[in-house]
Amino acid sequence: MSERLQAIRGMHDVLPERTPFWQHLEDRARAVIEGYGYREMRTPLLEPVELFKRSIGEVTDIVEKEMYAFEDRGGDRLALRPEGTAGCVRAAIEHGLLDQPQRIWYRGAMFRRERPQRGRYRQFHQIGVEVLGLAGPDIDLEVIAMTRRLWQALGLRDLRLALNSLGDGDERARYRAALVKYLRAHEAGLDADSRRRLETNPLRVLDSKNPDLADLIAAAPSLLDYLGEASRAHFEQLCGGLDAAGIVYSIHPRLVRGLDYYNRTVFEWITDALGAQGTVCAGGRYDGLVAQLGGRDVPAVGFALGVERLLDLIDLSALDPSPDAYLVAPGDAASAAAPGIAERLRDAVPGLRLVMHCGGGSFKSQFKKADKSGARLALILGDEELRNGTLGCKPLRGQGEQRTLSFDALISTLSDMRRVG
Repeated sequence: MSERLQAIRGMHDVLPERTPFWQHLEDRARAVIEGYGYREMRTPLLEPVELFKRSIGEVTDIVEKEMYAFEDRGGDRLALRPEGTAGCVRAAIEHGLLDQPQRIWYRGAMFRRERPQRGRYRQFHQIGVEVLGLAGPDIDLEVIAMTRRLWQALGLRDLRLALNSLGDGDERARYRAALVKYLRAHEAGLDADSRRRLETNPLRVLDSKNPDLADLIAAAPSLLDYLGEASRAHFEQLCGGLDAAGIVYSIHPRLVRGLDYYNRTVFEWITDALGAQGTVCAGGRYDGLVAQLGGRDVPAVGFALGVERLLDLIDLSALDPSPDAYLVAPGDAASAAAPGIAERLRDAVPGLRLVMHCGGGSFKSQFKKADKSGARLALILGDEELRNGTLGCKPLRGQGEQRTLSFDALISTLSDMRRVG
């Protein structure tokens, strides 16, 4: 017997029992996002390695340690995308979309070679939003308000919004110098990973999850103390807008993002329900990225949310992906007529989830499969029903007697059932 193959570690199959939950989240997200006037963009899984080096940063953990990069047979250096923003910006530049502001959203698989654990996988899925060409705090407010509306649509109430400003390039450079001076004075208390980051990307030390460094990080200089007048005004207007919209937030002056392209507004939605992987959505402003990738110098802001992490939070108990009905058709004549009747029912009742029995078998065996399918009703097409132009209708869940219904009466019954849900 050949050796049984398995999925790659950290990459998971989504089986038919789970896909309705993914579809539920994706449908809610699409409805909310497109309700704000955003249009979907789909970009390739493979991009040039240079795209991510120039956008994310060569000394970030993603590029240095986590990105799946390789050389193809033509000698091109390619990478599986580790995040979605760079590809959207590349596509907008390439296809000349920057002559006017763009509101874009995307969804799909991302790839990072990390140590798999709950909420952190090597293939994971994100839904994200990118706005290109708008500079004010009003659009920052819009994307944050959009995420709040999505949590409401998904029934999530225990997420906290953390907010900060990274300022502009010169302000961040001054802050970086002050932070390095502070960390050098406390270098003996840093762990090995933070000492490495101190040499390459010191702001990332603030993002350390090591609890032993919590007090040291809490006492570090605050980014907000280094903001210039324009950055401070932008941040204060954003906070004022959030207050007016009734969106609760807390300012985290040491909140940084793991990608080099962020400036000014950064934010995260956080939960305590997922252990160490508590961030379910994160984003911010990245005004210099478009020019950095060869496009016009236009401002930008966006976010990405983790699909797997959100699915771990959503109460899916009320979501029933089972069929509405299962059509049982024992006998040669009935089984020959069943496909046409099933299609007529689907035409008459939009959205009907109807399974037609295939493969023959006795009435008893077909009925067992109907019950096992989880369907709410068994529809029975026997010789008598075929002669009379009727179908039997037997509830499989809860109380109720079997009835014989005309085609029109059955359509009414199925339509009522779909409306009730």
